[in-house]
Amino acid sequence: MESKKCVVLQMQIVYLLSLLFMSSLSLAADEEQNGMQTYIVWVEKPVAQGSSAQSHEDLESWYQTFLPESTIATSNQLSKPRIVHSYHNVATGFAAKLTPEEVKAMEKKPGFVSAHPEAILSLHTTHSPNFLGLNQGLGFWKGSNYGKGVIIGVLDTGVSPDHPSFGDAGVPPPPAKWKGKCEFNGRVCNNKLIGARNFNGISTGQPAGDPPLDQEGHGTHTSSTAAGNFVKGATVFGMVKGTAVGMAPYAHLAIYRVCSVAGCAEGDILAAMDAAVDDGVDVLSLSLGGFSRPFYSDGVAVGAFGAIQKGIFVSCSAGNSGPSYSTSSNEAPWILTVGASTIDRNIRATARLGNKKEYNGESLFQPNNFNSKIMLPLVDAGSLGNQTSAFCDPGTLKNVKGKIVLCERGGAGGRIDKGAEVKRAGGAAMILMNQRIDGFSTLADPHVLPTAHVSYDAGLKIKSYLKSTTKPTATILFKGTVIGDKHAPSVASFSSRGPSTASPGILKPDITGPGVSILATWPVSVDNATKSKATFNIISGTSMSCPHLSGIAALLKGSHPDWSPAAIKSAIMTTADVHNLRGKSIVDQTLKAADLFAIGAGHVNPSKANDPGLVYDMQPNNYIQYLCGLNYTDKQIQIITQQTVDCSKIGAIPEAQLNYPSFSIIIGSNKKTKSQLYTRTVKNVGEANSTYKLDILAPHKVDVNVSPEVFKFTKVKQTITYRVKFVAQDGAGKDGVLFGKGYLRWVSDKHNVTSPIVVIFGS
Repeated sequence: MESKKCVVLQMQIVYLLSLLFMSSLSLAADEEQNGMQTYIVWVEKPVAQGSSAQSHEDLESWYQTFLPESTIATSNQLSKPRIVHSYHNVATGFAAKLTPEEVKAMEKKPGFVSAHPEAILSLHTTHSPNFLGLNQGLGFWKGSNYGKGVIIGVLDTGVSPDHPSFGDAGVPPPPAKWKGKCEFNGRVCNNKLIGARNFNGISTGQPAGDPPLDQEGHGTHTSSTAAGNFVKGATVFGMVKGTAVGMAPYAHLAIYRVCSVAGCAEGDILAAMDAAVDDGVDVLSLSLGGFSRPFYSDGVAVGAFGAIQKGIFVSCSAGNSGPSYSTSSNEAPWILTVGASTIDRNIRATARLGNKKEYNGESLFQPNNFNSKIMLPLVDAGSLGNQTSAFCDPGTLKNVKGKIVLCERGGAGGRIDKGAEVKRAGGAAMILMNQRIDGFSTLADPHVLPTAHVSYDAGLKIKSYLKSTTKPTATILFKGTVIGDKHAPSVASFSSRGPSTASPGILKPDITGPGVSILATWPVSVDNATKSKATFNIISGTSMSCPHLSGIAALLKGSHPDWSPAAIKSAIMTTADVHNLRGKSIVDQTLKAADLFAIGAGHVNPSKANDPGLVYDMQPNNYIQYLCGLNYTDKQIQIITQQTVDCSKIGAIPEAQLNYPSFSIIIGSNKKTKSQLYTRTVKNVGEANSTYKLDILAPHKVDVNVSPEVFKFTKVKQTITYRVKFVAQDGAGKDGVLFGKGYLRWVSDKHNVTSPIVVIFGS
């Protein structure tokens, strides 16, 4: 009898849910038909009555006054409210379903600032702690208590909560300030995974209430990279065996699901950042982004400014649109913008040709049943038809059964997709060669058949061999995990580059971190080799480098709780490494010295960042004159700062005058831009009695004059201001050199405080 009741109850629930679902589909269709879409609406703060602070209820009531009158009085229970997100902390405004005509009418209402259709952003998709000098029981890791007590908020695709990486062994309870919640059913959250919330899809019309379970894997990977606990025996396809651990293994994690395979809605991202401030996070990590936009129309930039106003550090990925210039995302100077570089580990797969030549490449999939001793026929996919066959695009290959196929990157398919096409056509293996633009930058992927991913240079030599003989042959030698690449760290070809489009006077990216072939937690087994919950995957992207820096920022926050977000950022940048393991300049995908638009300040060095000596500190209000200098209107600046601004009274400064740890100078031959003078202020966070002397490496055809040339500090937190003058020499910018790079260093007995200088030569 009870079972029948249960069945009837389940049927009733399913029926009600189906009604709600069909209703939501109908409403979504109606919205689309009526021209509705989600807008981000910025408004002024309401005039306070008797108090300077507004409650959430006051703001909600204020936001409602901007809606069309007919929507405020609606009583239909199944109709969706127009406002899908209200912002109380990081921004003053809301996300709402509106028509263009309704937005036009809204512009006439007092207090309205601006509105724009929400953007859909994209995801920027271990051995790395050891490579960064973090060793269990030693040095900075131990001294920072592995991040204990620090809360990292990760905005991504959610999390797979039952993975051992999110176990709480050794992790204390969260601090009393934590106010967040866990939307998983049952006792899933713990002292490690202290919160999990789902914001994904709300602004695009999907029903709320689903738990923030990771269906894509991206969020699980980034979360464990930032703060995964120690998990022994981690491996993928039997490779890279060892202990997997995040940067801050005893820090707490708060997960905010804002993305799916369809992307990341701007309104949802802002709502999650707003909630994270209420919840009490210390660090925000966002491995997502879009195209460059002015900061007042960039939801991530606006939300990040609101976060730093609360003392929260924000780390974002630079993007995967390199190596072309001016491709960086997340360019605001209050954000740490992170590029991707390699570590000294390769998962080696070597292509051996019939002429005995060998070319090293990479592949995560290294099958035991592939007989490398047998030389197989080798064929160039480009010789089998048109250009699409050269790329091994879907459906383009034929007559390759039992052969090794040389495929080129590019075209319609991804790297793994090309192997799938070779396998479909009966090919035995694949050699995947880079395009010219990717140079020597190769990746270890979980391919579907035996593969060696080789450089562009190697690919050209293989093509030359194919033309030299009527019976070309090859095989692939799988050599497993190889540690000790002396070119590491090198900048990945995909890592987005500066100069910044939104603000060319600020050098972006700020820093690089490990982002190539990174092993971290994954929701499911990718090799079907284990039934254990301890499943891992290796993927690449600035999405992977960003959480490395988020975790390192958490360590620094734990070690120096009084440091501002700007001070933490400065410490990371001014102590960065600019040389690889060979002691030579860090290289890019061409194996030539990388420019500053690729590496920013350099490659992160966590232990040095913990003791930087000096920092370039700033408070949120210090950015206002900078924003005035970008020629933003007072209203546009108000969107970012949530306060009334009058640039005519406070004045404006050039971008390069901001007290930033790097210099980006646009210099020309005319009198106004040929000579430029700026100031910087440093704060002593090292020994009380210390002396620093100037060391300059001037950029190409630019004189750099600094005053004073010696600092003498007598106490901690003492500040000293210096002036630096950049003067273009005759002929600067007329010899074909577009950019110049140099360094300004303050050197003491114990510290080397380095600021990169990039000069853009103009007319």
